[in-house]
Amino acid sequence: MSFPHTFADFALSQRLERAEGASCARFAEARARAQPEIGAEVISVAGAYVVFDGPASPVTQTFGLGMFDPISAAELERIEGFFRKHDAPVFHEVSPLAGVELHALLAKRGYQPVELTSVMYRDLQLASKTPSSIRVRVVEENQRALWAHTMAQGWAETPEVTVFLLDLADVITQKENTQAFLAEMDGAEMDGQAVAAASLSMEGGVALLAGGATIPQARRKGAQSALLDARLRFAALHGCDLAMMGAAPGSASQRNAERNGFRIAYTRVKWALA
Repeated sequence: MSFPHTFADFALSQRLERAEGASCARFAEARARAQPEIGAEVISVAGAYVVFDGPASPVTQTFGLGMFDPISAAELERIEGFFRKHDAPVFHEVSPLAGVELHALLAKRGYQPVELTSVMYRDLQLASKTPSSIRVRVVEENQRALWAHTMAQGWAETPEVTVFLLDLADVITQKENTQAFLAEMDGAEMDGQAVAAASLSMEGGVALLAGGATIPQARRKGAQSALLDARLRFAALHGCDLAMMGAAPGSASQRNAERNGFRIAYTRVKWALA
């Protein structure tokens, strides 16, 4: 497979960080409509999205910090006050292209690195044909609960994530530019059962691939590859020219993405205020 023609530079990082931030902001706005009791809220500081989606939500953090406008202690104080108002921890996921000065400022203010993510991308083309034993379909509105349940089964080993995922059905229904996908597998054991789930958000021509999970008994049988293929095809048909996903460095997810034409754009650092 030929390499993408889009270079991993500052402009690409701006585009990817803006797309992910916009998608997560839309998620919090959908949460506010579906579950107003949580108090989800989004503000913008120095071009970065600052998102609160509940104290334990993985979406509660900043996106694009330092990629659009310079960040000083004053901007960080405003962001920290926003999260304190919501009794939430303070997290920033920061691209290395934001510069070493921002990382140094975070360290000086008492932040600690807590997570690394390989941010991956590829130019969109039609992917390989889905295996015939696996069917992938876009989820209808009345099947959102099945999608959330399948996703939760795939993360059963991580109870704190499972609780978050079971809450997603109502939110996904109201989130703009987002589609949920299910993979179904035939065979004596599966009998057309939903075995894997994933989501796709589209922002500014970027397809954001997230949420992939497979139930334990169906793993290593091609369900995630089929879901990836279907989402890439859907995104290309709906005007996206670039795809993005994140994975733990060196993980099986990263290897699977690389097999499907993704390249590592950069490794992002997640900082937590101690």
